[in-house]
Amino acid sequence: MAKKQKLSQRLFSALLSFLLHGRSTRPPAVSSRTTAAAVTASPPHPSTLHNHHSSSCPPMEDKLTVPRTLILDVDTGLLLPSSSLFPYFMLVALEAGGYVRGMVLLLLYPIIFCMGGDSDAAVRVMAMVAFCGLRASRFRAGCAVLPKWFMEDVAAEGFETMRMSGAAGGRRVCVTRRLPRVMVEGFLSEYLGAEAVVGREMKVLWGFYTGLMVEEDEVVLEEKKKKIMGECGDAVGFCGSPEFLRHPLSRCCKDIYLVTREGRATWQALPRSKYPKAVVFHDGRLAFLPTAGSTLAMFMWLPFGISLGAARLVVALTVPYRYSTPILAATGMSWRLKDGGERPPLQGADGDERGRRRGQMFVCNHRTLIDPVYVSVALDRQVRAVSYSLSRLSELISPIGRTVRLTRDRDADGRAMARLLERGDLVVVCPEGTTCREPYLLRFSPLFAELSDDVVPVGIAVETAMFYPTTAGGLKCLDSLYYIVNPRMCYTVQFLERVSTAAVREGKMPSADMANLVQKTMGDALGYSCTMLSRKDKYRMLAGNDGKCSSAAASRNHSS
Repeated sequence: MAKKQKLSQRLFSALLSFLLHGRSTRPPAVSSRTTAAAVTASPPHPSTLHNHHSSSCPPMEDKLTVPRTLILDVDTGLLLPSSSLFPYFMLVALEAGGYVRGMVLLLLYPIIFCMGGDSDAAVRVMAMVAFCGLRASRFRAGCAVLPKWFMEDVAAEGFETMRMSGAAGGRRVCVTRRLPRVMVEGFLSEYLGAEAVVGREMKVLWGFYTGLMVEEDEVVLEEKKKKIMGECGDAVGFCGSPEFLRHPLSRCCKDIYLVTREGRATWQALPRSKYPKAVVFHDGRLAFLPTAGSTLAMFMWLPFGISLGAARLVVALTVPYRYSTPILAATGMSWRLKDGGERPPLQGADGDERGRRRGQMFVCNHRTLIDPVYVSVALDRQVRAVSYSLSRLSELISPIGRTVRLTRDRDADGRAMARLLERGDLVVVCPEGTTCREPYLLRFSPLFAELSDDVVPVGIAVETAMFYPTTAGGLKCLDSLYYIVNPRMCYTVQFLERVSTAAVREGKMPSADMANLVQKTMGDALGYSCTMLSRKDKYRMLAGNDGKCSSAAASRNHSS
């Protein structure tokens, strides 16, 4: 009887090894209740599979106290179990491909759902629709659009595992078994500090994605394995599904910790305060995660939203502020003046020798292209906005008239703004130089502090429901149009106390210090964090350039 039991145990072990590894070697010993008999009956394999948080196995924290390579399964060991892959492919389809491609993917959703949602076949169908025909050299959604949404789906428990490995000096290798590597590599390396990312590749033909996902070449994967392991003789694996054991890199692990389905069900999203790196910049038009239901609602809204946006635009251009404000608010396009609705007195600095009053400079943070419009609405006075670049379409539909175009030539730009102040104009300037969606303030250019004896800081906050009215890699001429087709949106304008900049004009204080002081004052009032990031940092991350227009375009802007 004992011999028959021992033989059946060996047969069961061989069958389990074949299913997991596709070979007849002895399987990893599993420290779980269901296989306790098999573990005690046969000696443990060098690669041991542990049930995470089980009292019968050594804690994973002990394994990561020394520099060891961590091989983490992204699909089940990092992201929340409730995370669906469909929204990520929809983001690629809409942001990189367009609305027609997104519509096709949405129409295929019932078939994708019947195929298993996140099954291998369903993922291949979604990848085909989302990627087929995209130019590989221009694909930036993986580093510009997706990281924001991936960060919101990171589990605190999976991130803590990566943090412990990094704190001990170990290498962190992420394995994505379902998502293409091009979708997750930017997020994992830039925000979570992964030293290597291994996953499926999107096949490229003549510079375009074919939509086919292929496994990494065995020779390339073997070279990666040698590079990943380095001088370290073993690694630790972390996953939430036995399917991870089929991946070639799992064979490099001396210990693999498996989180049960019940354990993953208790995982919580990583709080924003614990992000290893703040998500300051991100691109894309969608202000919501495009699940199947929300994407359907967006496509149903668009025809009505375009008509409503046209009506809003007509009212904004033809009706005075005091009457257009309640009309637009009734359609969902509202604004409010914070702190009791107090507007600053329009008395500027001291008059010149002729007794003529100088103009007033308003310094505001930059959220969208229409920030000066709402400053003008809040003041109930026409203002002159200065900007480095603005499309002809945006200028045409602006209710405050033509914008003064700057050239990024410090002396020429300073003279242009000084002339406006001398004429008595109300000048609105955004010293950040580019928009920022998140609650952060970019570095302020100090030029404004050298032109006037005092400035009025203006805090701007924007809420939108469906679309972001800013872009780094898309068509900027559509920014204002995207804003007015939102179902609802709200601008908040907050006038702060005047800040005297006379010390800069008198040479008693550097203009950069004054700019930092105004930035801090505005950040404290808005509850935003101040950074030293600039326009160049934003465009290099999101668009792969420094954000400057061509010299020919700059010349045209200057002449206008």
